[in-house]
Parts: sequence; structure tokens; C-alpha cells
Amino acid sequence: MMKAWICVPLIALALAGCAGKTAYRDSCGSNLDAAWHELDLAKAEGFAGTVSYSKALSLLTAAKTQQQFEGFEGCTQKAEKARFYIRESRAGR
Repeated sequence: MMKAWICVPLIALALAGCAGKTAYRDSCGSNLDAAWHELDLAKAEGFAGTVSYSKALSLLTAAKTQQQFEGFEGCTQKAEKARFYIRESRAGR
């Protein structure tokens, strides 16, 4: 009976960890898709040579790598930061 009381919190903790990972998985995917699309637009508009564009491209590459290794929270953060740099690039900064 004592083993059951020890296992219940461990199972709950494991399930909570999985739920958090799932939330970031969706955010990672949608932010990456949007960022790659925005990056393509910036390139088409002639902003591919800016420093901000290069930073965004590096961040997106790192975010994609994190996505592949299930680092979804870091992926989301990098994709959001990349989108900021894409906006900066399109503004000529």
C-alpha cells in the first residue's frame, strides 16, 4: 500500500511534464511556420542582406534543431525572437 502512495505523485509529475511539453510543441510549430514565411517575404522584398535578417535566419536554424530534439520551449523562444528580427529587417534596421 505504501508503494502506491509513492507512485501516485511520481505519475502525476510525469503527466504534468508531458502536458507542458505538448503546449510548447504547438507553439513551436506555428511560430516556426510563420517565421519562415515572414523570412521568405523579407527576402523577396530585398532585405536578405541586413544584419537582422542574418540573426533571424540563425535563430530559426537553431529553433528547428531544438524542435527536432523536442526542446519545444527553447524552439518557441527562438522563433519568437527571430520574428522580431524579421520585423526589424523589413523596417530596414
